[in-house]
Amino acid sequence: MSDPWVALEPGADPAERVRVLRHAHETFTEAGTVPRPVRAVVADSWRRSARAGVGPDGTASVELTDGDLGAYRSEHPLARVMPLFRELMGTFAADGRHLLAVCDAHGRLLWVEGHAATRRQAGRMNFVPGARWAESAVGTNAPGTAVALDRPVQVFAAEHFIRRVQPWTCAAAPVHDPRTGRVLGAVDITGGDGLAHPHSLGFVQAVARAAEAHLALLAPARPAVDATRLTVLGRDEARLVTGGRDIRLSRRHSEILVLLARRPEGLTGDELLCALYEDESVPPVTLRAELARLRGVLGPGLLASRPYRLTVACESDVAVVERRLAAGAVTAAVAAYTGPPLPSSQAPAVARLRRLLGEGLRAALIACGDPDLLADWAHAPWGEDDLDVWRALAAARPTAAIRARLASLESELKAPTGRPHL
Repeated sequence: MSDPWVALEPGADPAERVRVLRHAHETFTEAGTVPRPVRAVVADSWRRSARAGVGPDGTASVELTDGDLGAYRSEHPLARVMPLFRELMGTFAADGRHLLAVCDAHGRLLWVEGHAATRRQAGRMNFVPGARWAESAVGTNAPGTAVALDRPVQVFAAEHFIRRVQPWTCAAAPVHDPRTGRVLGAVDITGGDGLAHPHSLGFVQAVARAAEAHLALLAPARPAVDATRLTVLGRDEARLVTGGRDIRLSRRHSEILVLLARRPEGLTGDELLCALYEDESVPPVTLRAELARLRGVLGPGLLASRPYRLTVACESDVAVVERRLAAGAVTAAVAAYTGPPLPSSQAPAVARLRRLLGEGLRAALIACGDPDLLADWAHAPWGEDDLDVWRALAAARPTAAIRARLASLESELKAPTGRPHL
């Protein structure tokens, strides 16, 4: 069978390259096999690769070498979780003749480790530390496509865009900064046919989530002396640290600060009235009096008006939990959650925040099914009557005590109490 790329001129239309490559993938199979349709994620990646001008006989270029590579790696955030990657994946890679690879957000390989013979083979296609394996540089490949899409990706054999990579199979998952949610890079497992199993993708995805949780738990950099921090989880009266002062706020001032910390662009007086008071008849003068008192507590220059806003960046413990949860770092999110925000507050916006944060954590806990995390939540004051969490815990750890508690909860819900619901 002839090579389908022979008929393509160097300047051929990208769409034509994709069409021909799709045809090659569907027809270049071993004798007697049935052609497979191209997966959508692969076809889309081929189109992007072709539009970027990637050719089928291209190769990765090495952008970082020697001292530059060492300096860059030592400063990269993923260096902090390389011991974890090696612990979780090192033996698997070595025993299976696979490679553990880690790239940055630009698709540059920072570490490539594993079986020595496999590393030598990979080196012939420049799958080496310092080489750029971005999708826009070398076409469809697991680490490059994972960071391009910000999602886990597995690429099998002929699905690779470049011909010399087609003997390989790889699976990669992006790793995010648990504070900001931005992509730091990807962790990848690369090898031969032994990786052509769906479990390979689940494996690297679990490793990526473990890395995010580990990053979230590492001690953060020491905040600046004048950093402004707001603590409200598990407290009815917030604690504000700003400019070297430690301020305990009243309940109403706590509610105002929670809302302003979440909206650095500010809120109008009408927006604050709706967010703070259930009673719509509360006059604006009441709110203005509260804000005047708050301005006196905070000191000059911290609270501006029109709209009402804080003049300094304020980091809250609620935002920390939300970022970790959004990044999939469930363990770290639960560790930072010391209770519902302002649990006694009846302010509509605070009550909504409390509900959404609790529901988000519960959903993540139930989805991950970790018995230790579920047990921590179920035995906390806010989770002791949480039927869904107890059911998930009983499924993950069906001890006699847990089953008994679940049966008691289910019985309580079915039996009439004779009391009105609060």
